[in-house]
Amino acid sequence: MASETTTQTATDTGTALESWQAGLVGGIVGGLAFGVLMTMQMEMIIVEAIPGMYGVGASGMIGWTIHMAHSAVLGVVFAAILDLGGLGDQLDTNLTMGLADLGYGLVLWVVLASFVMPAWVGAMTEIAPPVPDWNAASAIVPDWNAASAMGHAVYGVLLGIVYAVLSA
Repeated sequence: MASETTTQTATDTGTALESWQAGLVGGIVGGLAFGVLMTMQMEMIIVEAIPGMYGVGASGMIGWTIHMAHSAVLGVVFAAILDLGGLGDQLDTNLTMGLADLGYGLVLWVVLASFVMPAWVGAMTEIAPPVPDWNAASAIVPDWNAASAMGHAVYGVLLGIVYAVLSA
């Protein structure tokens, strides 16, 4: 007499990425969008200021490369913050993750774009932006603050949405 047995097998689609990988991809996607906005609205920043931070002469290609490296690293940093703080499980929808990263993008704008970058640019180049760079019309680019804040917000929201989708 023959007997049948059934074995249940777990299947995994393998589509979810590790947290750091989702942060990396989200950072790249957000960085691309922010880079386009920056190129259209603040071209001098991507062509002169960003390469100048590293002692390199004016170059859009180098500025874009450095900007994208910063974007990817900051995406991984956000993933690490979520993991270390246990926040990843609490931000359980694409919308809440997008809103959390909107906040992250704005914190990056306040800390990095308003304080660190102008100090660094001032130390490495002949450009002398104010620190913090919150003037209504910056010495570098008119309306720099609004455009920079918007670019960082776009970066943050896209990072959060991509992160949520890829890490689910």
